[in-house]
Amino acid sequence: MTKIKAYCIGGGIGSLTAAAFMIRDGGMDGDQITIFEKLPTQGGSLDGKRLEDGSYSLRGGRMLTTDHYECLWGLYEHIPSLNNPNLSVKEEIIAFNKKHIPHSQARLVDENRHIVDVSSMTFTMKDRLELLKLTEASEEKLGTSKISDWLSKEFFDSNFWYMWQTTFAFQTWHSAVEFKRYLHRFMNEFPRIETLAGVKRTIYNQYDSLVLPLLKWLKDRNVNFQANTTVTDIDTIDIDGKVTVTSLTLLNNGEKQTVSVESDDIVILQNGSMTDASSLGSMTTAPPHKTKEDSQGWKLWEKLADGRPEFGNPKPFNSSIPESFWESFTVTCRTPDFFNKMTEFSGNQPGTGGLVTFKDSNWLMSIVIYHQPHFINQPEELQVFWGYALHGDQVGNFVPKTLVECNGDDILTELCGHLNFDKAVFDKATCIPCRMPYITSMFMPRAYTDRPKPVPETSKNLAMVSQFVELKDDVVFTVEFSIRAAQTAVYQLLNIDKEIPKITRHDKSPKVLIDSVIKAFK
Repeated sequence: MTKIKAYCIGGGIGSLTAAAFMIRDGGMDGDQITIFEKLPTQGGSLDGKRLEDGSYSLRGGRMLTTDHYECLWGLYEHIPSLNNPNLSVKEEIIAFNKKHIPHSQARLVDENRHIVDVSSMTFTMKDRLELLKLTEASEEKLGTSKISDWLSKEFFDSNFWYMWQTTFAFQTWHSAVEFKRYLHRFMNEFPRIETLAGVKRTIYNQYDSLVLPLLKWLKDRNVNFQANTTVTDIDTIDIDGKVTVTSLTLLNNGEKQTVSVESDDIVILQNGSMTDASSLGSMTTAPPHKTKEDSQGWKLWEKLADGRPEFGNPKPFNSSIPESFWESFTVTCRTPDFFNKMTEFSGNQPGTGGLVTFKDSNWLMSIVIYHQPHFINQPEELQVFWGYALHGDQVGNFVPKTLVECNGDDILTELCGHLNFDKAVFDKATCIPCRMPYITSMFMPRAYTDRPKPVPETSKNLAMVSQFVELKDDVVFTVEFSIRAAQTAVYQLLNIDKEIPKITRHDKSPKVLIDSVIKAFK
């Protein structure tokens, strides 16, 4: 009897964990699973790398919590740590965070370089009533509305909004549905949002801490990884009214190939990517402006969705770069001066604080100072931190350019201005800016049917795993969302009779509700 084969298109965390669930819970042999990735390395948006000049680059980092992310922890409690094979990745992360307890003491900084007292959310009664109304509205009622359709202009000057917005990267024009989901999913974080005490960090960046251990586990089980390979087309036919993949067209190192797919085989597509068409700059150049036309990253989903509403609608997510982009930047310090000054300024040792947001920044700039080293094999003399800015189309406070026009040196000048630090703290430092045109595209206002289910009802052997599928009550822009989508897809396609971990409903906890009300009235 021929064994079922599985083909995963895209090497992000969704595909990697789908392969793990096929092996762990579906009993598949690893050598029957192939993962195609157009880049030289796996990991998708959870990237992290050292550049040729010795500096580092991260597109971003995802926050973890032990109170949420049921599917992530359910998987990683079975994946051994690279540092200590006697510990799971989950155990390693929990132990690390018990030693390095997060408690931000400089969450917001104002234009006078003063740390803002954020013990109060600075709500008015009108703010509280509007927020309650949005929180309690049904998703049907919220529809395709924006956050700004429910909250008044004054609300967006509250301490709460500055902290919640920059913690999760919301904009006022983003989906009210997504904002509501975050309020419910992370309600237990609301009473401690000013310290970010609920946030957990991995020992290193998430490529080294999450992707590499999983890759080793998969490779030990003979999963096939085909890098530098782009899937350019998916051929389908209808069998008994079900969309069935019959073949994949590949471009492997410039060579065209065709892979036949049997009707009982499995194809898993990462439909869209929040880091699609991203680009890096340097100390002397701004990142080039790329779009989906350059990357072709949405092409397969657009083809599948054409005439098939059950396969979703990519258009709301990839049609307005000005509303979905922002820039991040990674700084490699070659002297300890900046880290020493930040420790003195913030009161936090590296790795114990959260985002430091400059609330009066025209760019709305934030930085986070990691525990060091942040990369495996990072030289002792180097220190690395990351930052991002939501308003890249605005002219800086200290640099007469919009962020998208700035190189790395300009960004360091702007940062020093907000902190009133002498630029000498960045002597020999390298700042690598990264432009991401679709980074918050999954937050764009959308209809319920615009996101397909992981396995569309009319699909025979095709699933989708990404930030652009529909999972009831869960929130996008999290590693958990990709893993939950992968687990849902694999269980359905392989008819696995196991329960997927339920979402922990902190918003139903009497204590959380009481603590949240108390916090809202401070």
